[in-house]
Amino acid sequence: MDDLDTELLSALRHNARMSVSSLAAMTGASRATVAARIDRLVAGGTIVGFTIRTSHETRSAGVRAIVMIEVLGKLADRVADQLRGLPQVRALHSTNGKWDFVAELEDRDLAAFDETLRRIRLINGINSTETNILLKTSKTGF
Repeated sequence: MDDLDTELLSALRHNARMSVSSLAAMTGASRATVAARIDRLVAGGTIVGFTIRTSHETRSAGVRAIVMIEVLGKLADRVADQLRGLPQVRALHSTNGKWDFVAELEDRDLAAFDETLRRIRLINGINSTETNILLKTSKTGF
C-alpha cells in the first residue's frame, strides 16, 4: 500500500460514490491507474465494500455512550447474546484487558438511557460497568 492507495481510500471513505474520473483528477493519476488500484484493493480484501450512510444514521441521537463491561467467569457468550438483543446496543466489541466488552449505546433521552443502563447492569454475569457519554463526534468511519 503506497501513498496513492492511502489517498484513494481516504477519498472513498469520505464519498464512496466518487467517480474514477474525479479520483484521478484529485490524485493526479490516470483514470486507468485509479481504476486498477481500486480493483486491486477490492481483490486484495483491503476494500470489502462500498456503503452509504442514511440521514437516520447521521442525525444526532438523544444520548450516545460507550459502556465498558466486565463479565464474571465464563459467562461472556451468554452476556453477549443478551446485549446483542437490546436495540439500544448499536455495536458490541470484545476486548482484552480489564473490560471484556465495549458496547456502543444510543437512546432517545437521559431517562431512557438510564433505564437501558439499569437493564444492562442487571444482566446475570456482568460484574461491573463504566460509562462514557459521547458529547460530540467530529469524524465517523475509518
